[in-house]
Amino acid sequence: MSDDAPRMTSYRPYLLRALTEWINDNGMTPHILVDAGVQGVRVPPGAVREGKVVLNIADRAVVGLQMDNEWIGFTARFGGVSQPVNVPVGAVLAVYARETG
Repeated sequence: MSDDAPRMTSYRPYLLRALTEWINDNGMTPHILVDAGVQGVRVPPGAVREGKVVLNIADRAVVGLQMDNEWIGFTARFGGVSQPVNVPVGAVLAVYARETG
């Protein structure tokens, strides 16, 4: 491979968006598993268990979901209080449907 070949962007954010859309289209509830120790992760500390956090990213569970090539951001309720959530795409360990795991 030549050093002149263009560098491709990461496929991770594209797969994350596609899987989330597919889960939604099938009437299920998308969740992401996040490594809370990654720099830039902003989640309520009380939601973190063993260094990880599971986030429900269904449209009915969040407000203003934004998923770009670098970040996932939204507002969600934790313990009845709305809080902002920001997650670098690289901190996402898994995406799955709650109903099927």
